[in-house]
Amino acid sequence: MVRQITDCVLLNNGVEMPWLGLGVYKAQEGKEVEQAVETALQAGYRSVDTAAFYHNETGVGHALKQSGIARDKLFVTTKVWNTDQGYEATLAAFDRSRKKLGLDYLDLYLIHWPVPGMFRDTWRALEKLYRDGWVRAIGVSNFQTHHLQELLAACEVPPAVNQVEFHPLLTQEELRAFCEREKIQLEAWSPLMRGNVVNQPVIVELAQKYGKTPAQLVLRWDLQHGVVTIPKSVTPSRIEENADIFDFEISPEDMARLDGLNQNHRFGQHPDHFKF
Repeated sequence: MVRQITDCVLLNNGVEMPWLGLGVYKAQEGKEVEQAVETALQAGYRSVDTAAFYHNETGVGHALKQSGIARDKLFVTTKVWNTDQGYEATLAAFDRSRKKLGLDYLDLYLIHWPVPGMFRDTWRALEKLYRDGWVRAIGVSNFQTHHLQELLAACEVPPAVNQVEFHPLLTQEELRAFCEREKIQLEAWSPLMRGNVVNQPVIVELAQKYGKTPAQLVLRWDLQHGVVTIPKSVTPSRIEENADIFDFEISPEDMARLDGLNQNHRFGQHPDHFKF
């Protein structure tokens, strides 16, 4: 059971990844993203998730450097964007991201979306980066079961992580079961349903029962399902609030009630319908 913010999950290659991280999607480059990362680090977070597409890697890197926290205590994730996919293009994109972040290596590098006809070549580039020591773990984002099956049939290094939309309205049970069988760690983006946690009566009711906010309840639900979670916020009080989820446990009955909210509803795009 996850008991504190420093607790980590052991990935399939032996690397430790924090269960809770800060997502910085839509955080503006410069002061906004720097303050968000600074607040998170002060609150005890040690994992930060960005992407080339977010256009804020420089700010993330600056905040990490200014924190004074030892590099080996941090876990930094970024992602290769769709227009940079392919073997050579991915290697170049990684180098740009790494330099913007100001780091000698990354902890996790992900394929942002499964671009048809491209992601296998992109994965070969990630395998090279991994073998050459530029990144400690490699993974994917927004991959469905059939994408993973195609990748696993061709890869030499299996993905360590699959980051997907995951919340009580989208429990992804088939995908979760597949990832568990293949020892691929599931990670949740948009865990708070773009703010819609407050619009679900069952979530609000159970949050009151546990003396927590709806956001805290859902983030705890993630962890109890064995799913790494990276709620995004640029508001200091929310960043701190999202980290206050280690002093309670949701009962099996209430976990089942939350699971029962599933409607296979997405707030983001479906990977099979994404316009690449």
